[in-house]
Amino acid sequence: MRILFTFIGGSGHFRPLVPVARAARAAGHTVAFAGGGRRGPEITAAGFTAFATSEPRGHTEAAETAAARSTVEVSDPEEDIRHLAEGFARRGARRHAAAVLELTRTWKPDILVRDEVDFGTAVAAESLGLPCASVLVLAAGGFLRKDVVAEPLHELRSEYGLPYDPDLAVLDRDLVLSPFPPSFRDPRFPLPAHTFSFRPTAARPPEATPGTPGTPGTPTVYVTLGTVHAGTDLFSRIAAGLRELPVNVLMTVSDHIDPAVLGPLPGHIRVERFVPQEQLLPQCALVVSHGGSGSLMGALAHGLPSVLFPHGADQPYNTRRCTELGAARTLDPVTATPEDIHTAVSTVLADSGYRSAAERIRDEMNALPGAAETVPALEALALSR
Repeated sequence: MRILFTFIGGSGHFRPLVPVARAARAAGHTVAFAGGGRRGPEITAAGFTAFATSEPRGHTEAAETAAARSTVEVSDPEEDIRHLAEGFARRGARRHAAAVLELTRTWKPDILVRDEVDFGTAVAAESLGLPCASVLVLAAGGFLRKDVVAEPLHELRSEYGLPYDPDLAVLDRDLVLSPFPPSFRDPRFPLPAHTFSFRPTAARPPEATPGTPGTPGTPTVYVTLGTVHAGTDLFSRIAAGLRELPVNVLMTVSDHIDPAVLGPLPGHIRVERFVPQEQLLPQCALVVSHGGSGSLMGALAHGLPSVLFPHGADQPYNTRRCTELGAARTLDPVTATPEDIHTAVSTVLADSGYRSAAERIRDEMNALPGAAETVPALEALALSR
């Protein structure tokens, strides 16, 4: 079977597809990826054939703006919704529908697997009569609502001569794969009954990681705030809040911020542009993050509680759900003071209830079927057509 995996957006849309793709390849299927031109090196570095659905570009304007900005920028929720509708469901969907249709003429997949906001691939699959599974990339749900994307998708479907689909059933009619624990899904936004939840990876046991800052035996706090909205001021406030705590700190600031701008820091705080979180999380006690689906699920997969600074998009939804489940405390990224941060981190580290809540979610994740179990479900979907 030939499986084309497609995604629109950045790494947070690509990585959730990877465990499924690796499992399909291990089962003997032929696998390739289609994504934006800038994502080609990331796809090939993961060991897959890459097809570009757009011309490669340099750093995005948003990332360049973040690099130059000192203060944190929190998105307007209404603007985020408009961007989802216009950027993903209108412009992005139109581009991906055309690109995927063109690609299928030569590569000829038997089935398509898309990230959940790659609406164009759903339209292309319906036009071709191909089965199309979707992989969730928004952990808690709520950010993507059908009423938000209905108008541009109805227009696009009409352009392709597809029948009117008032409920946009096409978006979740076929197989839905979820790399998230079911309990994390906000019950206000339930998933289809046929959703298949799976475990992307199993938590690794703690192991030594060269270069971890501070004193052995001291709790380690990992700080990561994404690549777009976090300004240097928030990193500085977090560093100030953690300065007097008896913890080791590893803070990653992304490629767009020079660690030197944070100035001199005590020896127990180490700042890097990037460190693979899977190398660090097994020995951490707490994660400070923006509440992005990837960062948050990485923490929970290791039973780690969080202190969260949501900036925009799906982060407020994830943060709310994680807080409801008792595994996190939330701070305002604009107004939180170093004292607020000190108190929040101290409280979460001292109160075992936060760790216990995170461990319950970890145990739920580890009890899910592995990514290999998604392959029979994909094979069954392909045979159904």
